[in-house]
Amino acid sequence: MTRSPFTALSHTRLVFHRLFASHMDNQVVEKRAAARRAVDDFVQDGMKIGVGSGSTIVFAVQRMAERTKAENLKLLCVPTSFQARQLIIENGLVLSDLECCPKLDVTIDGADEVDAKLNCIKGGGGCQTQEKVVASCASKFVVIADHNKQSAYLGEKVGF
Repeated sequence: MTRSPFTALSHTRLVFHRLFASHMDNQVVEKRAAARRAVDDFVQDGMKIGVGSGSTIVFAVQRMAERTKAENLKLLCVPTSFQARQLIIENGLVLSDLECCPKLDVTIDGADEVDAKLNCIKGGGGCQTQEKVVASCASKFVVIADHNKQSAYLGEKVGF
């Protein structure tokens, strides 16, 4: 039985959110749609949000910025990487850190691979430790994945 790398984070309620839209053939469109849905479903006014890394997170941060402007949301964003920090700043969101916000409402991040049981490989990039630290501070962990991340078993696409 394969377990998620986040199994040890017992106090964190894991919420895997995915949008596998097989009728779409454009990966960018899928990533944008999945990120938009994750932000719309899980981000609310007054939240403290962990912001992950990777290509899909760009779309999530853009959506948070859109909603912040349109709905006058008050959000505090804690990055997991230099890339996430830059995205937060460039999109006019409020940058924070774990020192100021040790408890987060939600962390939103991408996945490298997701199996049929929603187990995932997370942190295949260079930000693995910080991603796990930020995720452990959140009451919800939302993973954004398009259909290209779906696999029959973990390790099928991401080699070890």
